[in-house]
Amino acid sequence: MSTTDQPTGQGPAAADAEVPAEHAVPEDLALAGEFDAVTRDQWRELVAGVLRKAGREDLPEPVEDALRRPVAPGVTVAPLYTAEDAGDLPAGVGVPGLPPFVRGARPGGGPAGSAEVTAAGGADGGASGGWDVRQRHAHPDVAVTKEAIAADLENGVTSLWLVLGEGAIPVGSLGDVLSDVFLDLAPVSVSGGAPAAEAFLQLVEGRTDLAPGGSLGLDPLGVEAASGEPQDLSGLADVARRAAAHPGLRTVVVDGTVFADAGASVVEELGCSLAAGVAYLRALTGAGLSVDEAAAQLEFRFSATADQFTTIAALRAARRLWDRVGEVSGVSPEARGQRQHAVTSSVMTTRRDPWVNMLRTTVACFAAGVGGADAVTVQPFDAALGLPDSFSRRIARNTQNLLVEEGHLGRVLDPAGGSWYVESLSDDLARAAWDWFTEIERAGGLQAALASGLVRDRVAQAWDARAKRLATRAEAITGVSEFPNLAEKLPERQPAADLHSTGGLPRVRAAQEYEALRDAADAAATRPSVYLATLGPIARHTARATFAGNLFQAGGLATPSGNGASGLAEAGTTVACICGTDKDYASDAAALAAELRAAGATTVWLAGKPDLAVDGVDGYVFAGCDALAALRTVHEQLEVQA
Repeated sequence: MSTTDQPTGQGPAAADAEVPAEHAVPEDLALAGEFDAVTRDQWRELVAGVLRKAGREDLPEPVEDALRRPVAPGVTVAPLYTAEDAGDLPAGVGVPGLPPFVRGARPGGGPAGSAEVTAAGGADGGASGGWDVRQRHAHPDVAVTKEAIAADLENGVTSLWLVLGEGAIPVGSLGDVLSDVFLDLAPVSVSGGAPAAEAFLQLVEGRTDLAPGGSLGLDPLGVEAASGEPQDLSGLADVARRAAAHPGLRTVVVDGTVFADAGASVVEELGCSLAAGVAYLRALTGAGLSVDEAAAQLEFRFSATADQFTTIAALRAARRLWDRVGEVSGVSPEARGQRQHAVTSSVMTTRRDPWVNMLRTTVACFAAGVGGADAVTVQPFDAALGLPDSFSRRIARNTQNLLVEEGHLGRVLDPAGGSWYVESLSDDLARAAWDWFTEIERAGGLQAALASGLVRDRVAQAWDARAKRLATRAEAITGVSEFPNLAEKLPERQPAADLHSTGGLPRVRAAQEYEALRDAADAAATRPSVYLATLGPIARHTARATFAGNLFQAGGLATPSGNGASGLAEAGTTVACICGTDKDYASDAAALAAELRAAGATTVWLAGKPDLAVDGVDGYVFAGCDALAALRTVHEQLEVQA
């Protein structure tokens, strides 16, 4: 048969005619088209039924409000989002590179400073196809820092963040630290106040080839918030004029992480950073800079957390808010795009089970990239322990390299855009942050709000609300409040100098209360323990024994177990916890409590809710209880020294 022959009936025309009807491509493809359409009211009925089975009788209207979870004061997340939820949002969130910049401050999706952006006049440092991978350095040993910088720049880092001052990189050694760095290729940002800014300006005096995207890091309002000491903004304009000789070098960093590290929610962080940005605009324009020149001198630094959707929405909301400030201030549209530097949160970093921090920072970095940050700093996993070593710095930079180079995260424009959840959350955060910002402005601006205690009180309220969620483990900390490893051997690190002033806003970490209990338990001559007295066969007591063991171990307490009271003496403790089912409790728990006391127990807990009301039981542990309060009580009962 020749190549032109066709089997009988299989010519092109015949083939077209014989295509079965089911293979015809429909004009409209209906997802789940074989199923009847489901209304929101039907879904609500099912949700209400499940909640009633779980014992919830008094249900709100609409019923999904029972499942809402807080992410910040005045902002909650619903369990379901549909197109209906996006119906009340602003008419448009713009396109990347155009106001209101919700979808990104730059066209093309790359960070400011990529080749195509630079050609368009948006020079600001970074790597094409992703974001600026910025590594932080604060080691006081100049030789160690130089070696670390060289390793970073050779292995994917695109800009440097140098912390200068007492206990960090010596200000006088800046030239030596940067002696091998090509400043026309790698942007440099410094922190350390006026001395650090002056040292950098002197180092680059006369040069016009600096890589754009660097910063002098001046943030007097951040210093005032951290130290409680009033700061003068009048000298910013003079420094800004000197910095203007180096295109792309910014003078001021509006550091929102100062507020986040004090326990602020994302709403307080956004609102305070907005108020700080406005104060800097006033100071710069009041000293003679045009409003566009003043706006070009500002970079914003925000914390990125493992709550990825809140981080994504917060960065999008921040750009929208700053665009609004620029609009009413007379900033030209092309100068209103906010430059953002995202840093993985110090609050979420743990000293215990620090390797889990690698996972937290990966999620946070992902969120920062998806949220459109121009520069991202991933803190090493051992940051809470002290100065990082070469391995932890390598993991930090490779976290970003993987997301950019292997994950291709920077190739997609605003990948979260169009999500009803993200768009709604972005709008909710923007509105709540704007309300807080206007409250600060009515109080006289950020400096006045800091001096009066308004900011401190608001941040404290936000932290108190979160602290309650942490205490009850409604907000879990993997490796600390959940699934702790009492046998872990922590890596040893050189202590880092405390570079943060005292007297102003505090510095907190989510894990700090649990870790304090762990430290006290570890310091005891013999690890304190709680004996788990199980009731019934293993299939019945395992669930509650596992729960109780997990809870007590979060306080550094060992949890030997045994059948009934038989193992108490061998456990070598005077505190016991009965673990079983409600049915077993009703018949046998009171008797077991008496047996435990006869065997030497001075305190008896029970894994279950207080309404069980078992005779002879001193306390109860259950899902949703104040775990920290229970652990502190057990520490007191066992005379563990704090």
